[in-house]
This record gives sequence, structure tokens and C-alpha cells, in this order.
Amino acid sequence: MEVESRNAYAARSIALCYVLWFFLGQLGIHRFYTGRVGSGIVQLLLGLIGWATTWLIVGWLLVIPLWIWLFIDLFLIPGMCRNPR
Repeated sequence: MEVESRNAYAARSIALCYVLWFFLGQLGIHRFYTGRVGSGIVQLLLGLIGWATTWLIVGWLLVIPLWIWLFIDLFLIPGMCRNPR
């Protein structure tokens, strides 16, 4: 019984995660929400450094992989919400 209540508490809202992904995805906020702090920090750094250096053109080398990663996250979010870390 206690395991079920712990799992229900640990599950995250998929709808809220998609909202975070849509509005704050380039900062990795949806990954922080699901407990994936390490990859959230990487997405945060890619987004901040990438956008800060796009005027040097080199920033696009960080932003484009981030966009690809965010597109993949679009399909991974339900699993991340069901099995938070």
C-alpha cells in the first residue's frame, strides 16, 4: 500500500511537463521537473551559451543540437513523467 502511494506521489503531470517543454524547453526546465537534473543543466548551458553566442555564428553549433534534443524529448516526456528519478 505504501509503495503505491509513493509511486502516485512520484509521478509527474504529463500536461505540465509539456507546458514546461513548450515555453521553457530551451532552458531544460522540463528535465528539472522530471528529476533529470544533470541533463537539465546540460540543456540549460546549451541554451544560454548558444543563444548568447549566435551573433558569432558559433552559437548555432550549440542551439541546433539542442533543438534536435528537444524534438526527441517531445516523445520521451510521457516516460520521464511516469518514471521520475
